[in-house]
Amino acid sequence: MTIELKEHGNGVVSLFLARPEKRNALNSEMVLALQNAGRSLAENDELRVVVLEGAGDRVFSAGADVNELSRLNPDTARAFITNLYEGIEAVRDIPVPVICKIQGACIGGAMELAATCDLRIAGTNATFCMPEVRVGIPSVIQAALLPRLMGKGRADWMVLSGDVIDANTAYDWGFIEKCVAPDQLNSTTDEAVQSILSSAPQAIRTQKRLCRGWDDQSTADAIAVSIDAFAASYQSSEPADYLAKMTKKP
Repeated sequence: MTIELKEHGNGVVSLFLARPEKRNALNSEMVLALQNAGRSLAENDELRVVVLEGAGDRVFSAGADVNELSRLNPDTARAFITNLYEGIEAVRDIPVPVICKIQGACIGGAMELAATCDLRIAGTNATFCMPEVRVGIPSVIQAALLPRLMGKGRADWMVLSGDVIDANTAYDWGFIEKCVAPDQLNSTTDEAVQSILSSAPQAIRTQKRLCRGWDDQSTADAIAVSIDAFAASYQSSEPADYLAKMTKKP
């Protein structure tokens, strides 16, 4: 099994890249399993938050499987990269927050997968690179998200140089939201999960949908959609229920 799901209760699920013997490299089998897992999670109405991580404690993922890349031709290359796009996009389409928990190397396609997540928390032992140009291919598909996270110049540096950056640099550049000691990675991720669980479930889903829209909409369109979403939130009892908790007198 190349993708594993672990339910923790309260709507929390861990999604593992599970090829530790191959440094969790993304081959076609894993990509298809990632698509299926992402789509299955998207249909779970009880889901509250997903934590994406690599199996083992030495590497998040080595990116696209180099053994498979070496056998591609123009036709199979198109099929491979399209399937990889769809696998990563299935994670991006999960309608609740996805936290990417990163330890060790996060390379190429794995960095693109991390970029699709809503929050990224890394240990100081994490490293990041986009090395595709060093093996004769460009960085594509969700690499297009990197300029929004890091800024154009830094994203260009990553994809044009293939250089490795450490976790502190990734934090300074805006790619990750928190950088902590490896022995604090679990507790820091748990704190983020608990913060999300303390919020109203439907409001969180609405907020994620709005955040996703901000990637593509003009400011005016994003504001118009958000006004509709604000009004629609009062069709449920969530605002009354959660506001009552805040306004309740001691």
